[in-house]
Amino acid sequence: MNHKWNELERKMRETGINTVLITDPKHVYYLTGFLSNPHERFLGVVFQSGNEPFLIVPALDEEAARAASSIQKIITHQDTDDPYQLLKSQLKGPLGTIGLEKEQVTVARFERLQETLSFSRYMDVGPWLRELRLRKSEAEIDKMKLAVKLIEQVLTETLHKVKEGVTENELVAEVEFQIRKLGADGPSFDSMVLSGEKTALPHGVPGSRQIRRGDLLMFDIGVYKDGYASDITRTFAVGELSEELTRIYNTVLAANKAAIAAIRPGVTFASIDKAARDVIEAAGYGPYFIHRLGHGLGIDVHEFPSVHGQNEYLLAEGNVFTVEPGIYVPGVGGVRIEDDVLVTSSGVEVLTTYPKQLMNI
Repeated sequence: MNHKWNELERKMRETGINTVLITDPKHVYYLTGFLSNPHERFLGVVFQSGNEPFLIVPALDEEAARAASSIQKIITHQDTDDPYQLLKSQLKGPLGTIGLEKEQVTVARFERLQETLSFSRYMDVGPWLRELRLRKSEAEIDKMKLAVKLIEQVLTETLHKVKEGVTENELVAEVEFQIRKLGADGPSFDSMVLSGEKTALPHGVPGSRQIRRGDLLMFDIGVYKDGYASDITRTFAVGELSEELTRIYNTVLAANKAAIAAIRPGVTFASIDKAARDVIEAAGYGPYFIHRLGHGLGIDVHEFPSVHGQNEYLLAEGNVFTVEPGIYVPGVGGVRIEDDVLVTSSGVEVLTTYPKQLMNI
């Protein structure tokens, strides 16, 4: 039995819950090693006190599940079967309170579960899984390092295509071609390539704008590999930048470095955000840093914790999150520099290695 199962069972004993049903496909992967997209079909892993855990999967996924899952008992259902009745047939004894993921289970699915299983109450076990996911194991970190390596290779290859006249959309197409060519499973979010004044939009949408000399050029990209995400942002100069844009870049770089220097176990996430924000405010750009410093990273590209100025949660060894300060001046341009970082026993390991000094391309 792995440590994740042990932790789940400990929580079940503490709360008096004897049955937990996990249906988020990413959490099924996290707990069993089986990664799939069941679409509308029923997928779940069940832990019940005193009984062997089991995985219930669509029949068409049986072979893949048996090859990947650390759970040996696998129950399958055809498209013509009622998976809720099948689930009921595998459960033992009165259920009492059942553990479910509140953010994952739809109202329609909840009603079917309640109607079929006749449980008296439910408890949200999402926070249990969130806590488990906070500290990455060595195996998880190795997967994230590979995802980082791949996206940095993608960025290196894509930069060869940058020239005056090429459009943002053409560079997005190159990013996503390289993601597949280099062996990643796919992008971890919609690839973002922005240029010129559009870099002042933190969530701008790439389009037909052509790259011109004097532009800032921002790439915010990431991949999934073996179920784990990477997320990196680098901003480049196309030819010579104006004095103001250069000053903005150097301020963001200093903020990025200050935040990373502040990372160690036992400090608050709020203090990391403050370290970066203080640098930007001292340079006079405080009102233009309009988002949190970063976010957790793992089987989701955005996961707990949110790295912002009100988060008093303490950093611990094994936490992985992004550090991505930015300055966005409307009509002028914006700069964001994003790294993926791991909290170690003594401080921090920066997983992203792509250079951060202002690069003219």
